[in-house]
Amino acid sequence: MPLLLPPILANAAKPSPSLLILESSLTATCLPLLRCIVGRKQPEGTILLVCGLYPPSAFVGEVGEGVRVLDRTGRVPGYDEEYRDPREEIVEFVEGAPAGPLEIIIDSVDTLCADLASVSQTYTFLASLLALLKTRPPPSRLTLHLLSPSPSLLPHLTPTRLSPSLTHLTAHPPVLLTHLATAYLTPPPPLSPPAKFFRVFTPLAARHQELERAVLGSEGAGWAEHGEAVVEVLVRGGARRGVERALEGWTPAGPCALREMESLKGVFAGKAVSPQEDTSDPTHGVSFNLGLTPEQHQSRARVPLPYAHEGNPPPLTAPGAIYYDPDSADDIDDDDPDEDLDI
Repeated sequence: MPLLLPPILANAAKPSPSLLILESSLTATCLPLLRCIVGRKQPEGTILLVCGLYPPSAFVGEVGEGVRVLDRTGRVPGYDEEYRDPREEIVEFVEGAPAGPLEIIIDSVDTLCADLASVSQTYTFLASLLALLKTRPPPSRLTLHLLSPSPSLLPHLTPTRLSPSLTHLTAHPPVLLTHLATAYLTPPPPLSPPAKFFRVFTPLAARHQELERAVLGSEGAGWAEHGEAVVEVLVRGGARRGVERALEGWTPAGPCALREMESLKGVFAGKAVSPQEDTSDPTHGVSFNLGLTPEQHQSRARVPLPYAHEGNPPPLTAPGAIYYDPDSADDIDDDDPDEDLDI
């Protein structure tokens, strides 16, 4: 199966989603992917890079042809005498772009939301940018970079009411897959069925504090060597109907399959499991034989049962009876059964 990342980063996917979200965290970053997007060769169209969190040098060394940069890293509300509303500045920046396809990259949307001090205003502004991009020829795209966890902003960006087509890239540390393979015995596909893997992977990946301790804690594994990361790819409204989901690798050389990552070679030393393989049998995959031969079945059948009747029910006895002898405290008076209540 071909990789999903190369056409996404090159904005060459067919059909082209109008919204791309890149989600970073303290344990893994999407900055290399953004550098790849900004630094790609532009056959046509323009890239507009709006920097609010990282400086332009974090994405591109020299601004080449087809790339325009709006640097807002030094503009902080309340500290800049010439501060302008970022919405006005970005709209002017977009309207001043040359004709043709357009890709708007905002780094980061969290910073934009902090400057506007309103999630609703941020959502409305992003929706207006998507409306502006609809006036441009394809493949025009709005690319948003944000930091997770983002419980107040991300849930507003992923529903279909903002954009029916969506590509969502989330960076994860490779140690997450190593932990799943060792602690939960659930290596990534194709070593385990995708449905089984994502049932374990999704809730564990959402535990950001545990991941931060596993990577950055005193006994953590630290940042991934070789500059590698695991990228969770989610595509909605692409060539396939429904939602397409996959895990792919990222190295300094670019996108790759997970098994090609140096940090995951130990995980992929096992045997692959086909998705059609039935894993409902509890004895599946064990290293010893739990079955019995016909001779063993016969020997087990000849073993006497450890009961007194040896498999035969005990003979029936006479029905039992209860005999009760009233004592001095009992007040049995058929004429006045409530006499003892002192009414």
